[in-house]
Amino acid sequence: MLIAFYILSLLAVMGALSLVLVRSPIYCALALVGSLISVSGIYILLNNEFVAAIQILIYAGAIMVLFLFVIMLLNLRSDEDYILRWTTSKVIGLAVILGILAQFVAVFFSSASKTGPMGDYGPEQLAGDGAVGVIGDLLFVDYVLPFEVISVLLLVAIMGAVLLAKRHPGEGEEK
Repeated sequence: MLIAFYILSLLAVMGALSLVLVRSPIYCALALVGSLISVSGIYILLNNEFVAAIQILIYAGAIMVLFLFVIMLLNLRSDEDYILRWTTSKVIGLAVILGILAQFVAVFFSSASKTGPMGDYGPEQLAGDGAVGVIGDLLFVDYVLPFEVISVLLLVAIMGAVLLAKRHPGEGEEK
């Protein structure tokens, strides 16, 4: 079981690295699907089949179809446009990413994170209500506002990407 965990985690990390390092957006999307399927396998090893099935159905299925639709809608240019150039915006983006990573590490090692994401739900309540009921309560009762905000943000991001991609060169500039 430990060997399977190491293999799946290695595949997930390799998929995540190739997602960042590969130049073609289609191959990036396929690497993300491979990484998500590996994470689903890790959930199966943890005896959490429901989350594994949701991981595949929602993320590797529906969300990836949406990503591929947006990639095809944007009509991406050739690979020559993806040459790595260190511009000011990329350096600032890298600094922001490192800052977010530092915050994740700080939260992970803080004493408040030791209680776990389930909060007051202990093993007795999980056994009585079931994991699906507890996840439903957390998602649609306790965290309904962040859930809806994220869905609206995804919709706005996709609409913005489509508008930016469909704008013709020179459009919006005053003559």
